[in-house]
Amino acid sequence: MSDRPKLYIAGMGMITPVGFNTAMTAAAVRAKISAYEISSYYGKDNESITMASVPNVIFDKIDAEIDGGSRYNERHDRVTKMAILAIREACAQQTTRHPIPLVFAMPEDQADIKGLSSLAQNLEHNCKPWISTAQYRSIHSGRAAGMEAIDFAFRYLYELPNDFILIGGSDSYRDYARLGPLNEMDRLLKKGNKDGFAPGEAASFLLLTRHPGLAMERNGKIIALNPPGIADEAGHLGSDEPYRGDGLDQAFKKALINHAQPNIHTIYSSMNGENHWAKEYGVAYIRNKSAFQDKVEIEHSAECYGDVGAATAPLLIALAAESLFKYSRERTHLVYSSSDTAKRGAIVVEKLDLATTQS
Repeated sequence: MSDRPKLYIAGMGMITPVGFNTAMTAAAVRAKISAYEISSYYGKDNESITMASVPNVIFDKIDAEIDGGSRYNERHDRVTKMAILAIREACAQQTTRHPIPLVFAMPEDQADIKGLSSLAQNLEHNCKPWISTAQYRSIHSGRAAGMEAIDFAFRYLYELPNDFILIGGSDSYRDYARLGPLNEMDRLLKKGNKDGFAPGEAASFLLLTRHPGLAMERNGKIIALNPPGIADEAGHLGSDEPYRGDGLDQAFKKALINHAQPNIHTIYSSMNGENHWAKEYGVAYIRNKSAFQDKVEIEHSAECYGDVGAATAPLLIALAAESLFKYSRERTHLVYSSSDTAKRGAIVVEKLDLATTQS
């Protein structure tokens, strides 16, 4: 076993188009249930966009008091309420009466760089006692932002005497301001465009600790996160540099640097249906093939709930953890997530015996 520092999952929470909590989403993804449907949003050719959405009834019934602020719209409402639900689930088993530091993964979208109006305040008001605006920070790098949040979590929990940190994201594409640029680049899934992705929405949060005794435990097993590999892709979608796939390859290598055993069972991928991401995965996998089982499986669950943007990394990690808990034969997974811009992140998620970690 590696002597590198580890973090342990102490709580998980999520809401997606295929499930209203972690267990429901994991079961739906295992069953390959898809929430794809023709939406009321239209592309530049007046074709309906295929999307995956959380049912409206969830937002109508949520027990929350929301301050709309100055820049509030439907997307902000959904992002805020999904985050509230997922944070409540992730923290539900904790008895702490003190706020837990929160690192929130956000899109690269320029409109959100300044922060969603009243998001942190709404989380503090509706997720007491766990959330405080004084212990809130955000990372704006899209799908890989959750990996960067975990990288920060390692530094934070090993440098300061805190038991927990909460990381996660909540994201939705249900806004023409968000869909417009993607539409202009012809990246959205609709009739006549098979190389597009279905915009989705979701929230997912992970409560992390460096103490094995505070981790979630099922049948004597706990889930550990190893330090993530973070790298930049020079030839990303917004760059004029040639695309070579070096960024994800380096993220894989950094995540695998102290994991010599070729025992990784499944790769959980942020691929969303666009060919670009399949090419990138192929480069990274071939260059790091020795780390994986001969018949390694690939899980790209966006085929069930769509591209969920900044919620991608914590959601994939939680799904990997649920699978490790459920299947005794699985011991180790690799999760990776790639942003439209430069950031790439990968992490090894493994199942450990609680008794061994405390001996």
